Amino acid sequence: MLAGSCAGLAAPRISWGPRAPSAQVTDTLLSIGIGLLGAVALIFSLLFLVVQWVMSTFTPRLMLFRDDPLVWRTFGFALGVVMFCVTAALAIGKSPDVSAVVPLLVMLALLVLIALLRALQLKAFAAIQLAPALGTIADRGREVLTELYPGHHFDPPPLPPVRTRVVWKQPPAVLQRVETAELIGAAKAANVTIVLRESPGATLHQGSHVADVHGGELSEETVLGGLVVGSERTFDQDPLLAFRLLADIALRALSTAVNDPATAVQALDELEDLLGWVAAARLEPLRHTGDSGVDRLVVHLPEWEEFLRTAVDDIAFVARSPMVVAGLRDALRRVRERARPEHIALLDNRLAGLDDQVTEL
Repeated sequence: MLAGSCAGLAAPRISWGPRAPSAQVTDTLLSIGIGLLGAVALIFSLLFLVVQWVMSTFTPRLMLFRDDPLVWRTFGFALGVVMFCVTAALAIGKSPDVSAVVPLLVMLALLVLIALLRALQLKAFAAIQLAPALGTIADRGREVLTELYPGHHFDPPPLPPVRTRVVWKQPPAVLQRVETAELIGAAKAANVTIVLRESPGATLHQGSHVADVHGGELSEETVLGGLVVGSERTFDQDPLLAFRLLADIALRALSTAVNDPATAVQALDELEDLLGWVAAARLEPLRHTGDSGVDRLVVHLPEWEEFLRTAVDDIAFVARSPMVVAGLRDALRRVRERARPEHIALLDNRLAGLDDQVTEL
């Protein structure tokens, strides 16, 4: 809006190029500016409708469309064009003519806004369709897993003794993101190692053990200042969120109110791919080192059983459809083929239970 206002003040001052009658230009600017308020209302209406649809059809935790930068960029650009039109009309005032650049800029802005609205419309259509929504969730999950589990294995040196124990003293909140650069800088300055006991996506309860500071003194406020918390989970650094969302969609499809096992199997396809990635990976704490190679920040991450519990156990417990039980069993068998040796035992335990369910069905 500020950029639109500044451009609206500056554009009528252009003295070069062809001129246009100011009366017609002013009327055009005001008409476009007032009319674009409807576009702003359209963006909000689309946002509310899509969010409501996703919450009632998929899961209330899926907020990809609400958080999409395109929604708010389109909204901000539309408001900027409105401010440009109104400010330029007022700046023209009673001048007999104005540079033709002013209406040309408005036309160009309208073309850009039309393109943004079209892209927003396609995003909205994708957000309410099953296959694109599942694919987007899985893609975001793979991005987070690739970032948090790089696969580099080395034997870390023993940590010095714990000097500070950091405890969460606020009301419950979700750990959304760890500001790694800030914490590494603080740890380097104090020559300590910070070990986070909670991973992103976990709920911090009052009195819960959040972190330890090894090898020196560092205030609790400094450590807690590097943790971004909120009321809901986000995809920023949460390795389990994609599994939770896909499992939620499958569970809702298996509910007696919906009873759509085919949708559950479609969600299992994406879960299988993510589980296969995790099964083949080294699941170790994420270590950030300083310039000297000393660990400065260690973040504990979910282990293999947590991924299985989130992605499989609830679905296996409620599944009564032969299609779903057999599909889940086949998916875990394929995951087993990709799994590291230390991950196979837990898979075999789940497969044995699913074999019994298939026999009973």
